[in-house]
Amino acid sequence: MLTVFSESHRLHHGTELKDGVLKPSFEQPSRADTVRDRVRHVGLGEIIGPRRFDRACYVAAHSERYVSFLENAWSEWTATGRSHDALPLVWPVRDLANQQVPEFIDGKLGFFAMDAGSPITATTWDAVRTSADIALTALALIDEGQDSAFALCRPPGHHAAREYMGGYCYLNNAAIAAQHAITRGARRVAVLDVDFHHGNGTQNIFYDRGDVLFVSLHGDPAVSYPYFSGHASERGSGAGEGCNLNLPLPKNTSWQHYRQALELACKQLRAFAPELLVVSLGVDTFKDDPISHFLLESEDFLGMGQIIATVGTPTLFVMEGGYMVDEIGINAVNVLHGHANR
Repeated sequence: MLTVFSESHRLHHGTELKDGVLKPSFEQPSRADTVRDRVRHVGLGEIIGPRRFDRACYVAAHSERYVSFLENAWSEWTATGRSHDALPLVWPVRDLANQQVPEFIDGKLGFFAMDAGSPITATTWDAVRTSADIALTALALIDEGQDSAFALCRPPGHHAAREYMGGYCYLNNAAIAAQHAITRGARRVAVLDVDFHHGNGTQNIFYDRGDVLFVSLHGDPAVSYPYFSGHASERGSGAGEGCNLNLPLPKNTSWQHYRQALELACKQLRAFAPELLVVSLGVDTFKDDPISHFLLESEDFLGMGQIIATVGTPTLFVMEGGYMVDEIGINAVNVLHGHANR
């Protein structure tokens, strides 16, 4: 299996507001480097660099004003005399919510964000754009005849919605790839999200679409980030009614119960008969992940890959979360091995 990777991911790192304290983000460059090292160690396949894609590919999944915000946020922030990480100050919640974008950068940061965990720095945009290009390059490999490919993206993407960033995510790499496949002629694409945290951004982008099936297994939003999406009752709307399947799972979910949910998810995916499967590959379901609470063991990720393979369609794996750096490479590559050796 070919892996697409870029050293440019190191251009992004910063701080987050967590537990009432401003601290270094859990989403550190070592995550991607650890996975890359494991890919090399086991001889998964060649590692190649990304191609450059037009920003229109990003706008197809997001919006022009959101992409423009990401491109220009740092220059607008530093124009005020500030040089530390740009984080939001205020959010348009409930009765403050509207669609009018503020003119000042402090207001824009809040308007286009869901949390204070996604800082913007001087080189964030370069890393974010390259991460999306990694996913698009891996998709191109599948278009060119590969049965599967691994987009080793960083920053991750599945919390990024059409018009907001959050959860360490800025551009939604998986959604950008899925939309590009549709743009290039695919009639049905499916996105399977196995990250511990609900892929609220991907759900937001495709919620009213009948040509993209979104399926997510994740921690129950009653007690798990992002809290405000991921309930089983969220089934899609309009043309997308029935094309959104959430499978929230309780704290301390083990492989036995996770496997049952994954088999159900793959049954739904096979019934949809997609021409492409995009897997948002988060491995923070691991038992020792510091910001999650499932109980999967490293060997369970081999089984995860084997079950995903039963969908029987070309598959693009897009790296998302996973924050136990010592095990993240083993767990991510185990999924890929399980899929390849089904």
